[in-house]
Amino acid sequence: MSIDVRELVATSSRVLAAAGHGDLIWGHASVRDAEGRGVWIKSAEWSLDEVTADRVHLVDPDGTVLSGGGPRHSEYPIHTEIMAARPDVGAVVHTHPPHAVALAATGQPLRPVSHAANYFVPPAVPRFTDTADLVLTPELGRSVALTLADARAVFLVNHGIVAVGPTLQEATVAAVLLERACAQQILTQSAGGWPTWSPPEESLAKRENIYNARAVSAVWDHLVRQLPA
Repeated sequence: MSIDVRELVATSSRVLAAAGHGDLIWGHASVRDAEGRGVWIKSAEWSLDEVTADRVHLVDPDGTVLSGGGPRHSEYPIHTEIMAARPDVGAVVHTHPPHAVALAATGQPLRPVSHAANYFVPPAVPRFTDTADLVLTPELGRSVALTLADARAVFLVNHGIVAVGPTLQEATVAAVLLERACAQQILTQSAGGWPTWSPPEESLAKRENIYNARAVSAVWDHLVRQLPA
């Protein structure tokens, strides 16, 4: 089981890097441990595109590395506390994608000006503003989880994003879509004129039509196929 999980975390990390989520050595994705011991997450000091299965380890809710080597990420509470608060979440992604960071910093809400945004809106993507510093403590991790509530993603304003899902495949696709949605909104605004966006009822219909479970699975498969051999 652990070998498959490690491979999955490594693949997700490389997918995120290829989708523009790389930020030197920062950013991480995790999977809930099937035995309830904590989360499988990449070790620190590696970029997303450098992650291999042997650079993924098991971290418990207290921050102890139970299996695998390498230093652990200091922001592990993002992952452990969200999973403690959300039994439906099996995976968490935290990255610093440039367009999402930029849009969140403006204070504007994400608008469904593109297909991608409809995966999240409505309701509005929540905004975590307790700190723009690293989420280093269980208390801050719980605050992130509280802000996230039952949403698919949250903006950590002036910091990055968190995306979640029942599987890491779905959480990864959510993170990729969120960055694409933010990039499209910034592009739309830069064009001038009077932007338009879908009303809530159309957004919900588009979400079902475009982002049903089969389609999201196919998107994951597509993203994996694009990785260098």
